[in-house]
Amino acid sequence: MNIPFLDAWRKRNADERARTAAGGETGNDPEGLADMFAECELLRARVQEFGVRLDDTPRSLEAIDQLPPRWRDDPEELPWLGNDAGLYLGTVIVRTVPGASWYLTRGGHPVVRLASGRELHVVEAGLDWAMSGSPELSQVYAEAAES
Repeated sequence: MNIPFLDAWRKRNADERARTAAGGETGNDPEGLADMFAECELLRARVQEFGVRLDDTPRSLEAIDQLPPRWRDDPEELPWLGNDAGLYLGTVIVRTVPGASWYLTRGGHPVVRLASGRELHVVEAGLDWAMSGSPELSQVYAEAAES
């Protein structure tokens, strides 16, 4: 599948990804990693069609949860949208839950690490949400905020 914005994103962020995937560190640019994960262009485009604006708040997660799941009709788009949903969920957590931060596993998978040390596999949660609607993104956020 050819998705032009992904090609541009990959080229812009190749060096940063190489540094972070190597050791799970964000190098000298922790905001660069957070900004990269916050892009979520496909999700932003799809929710905008319904008048939802993603403003990196828990309220926007609630709005996403309420959308009709039309993306399930497109098996090619479904995993991409789920990935974006997970990255957006992680973005909201990192930006609003004290002590939360992005972390790349040795395999290069992005997870959110809470101040308690608990790791949230937000991309998996986003994929589950996109495929079945459960768990709701706002529910995952609420659990993270309580930790």
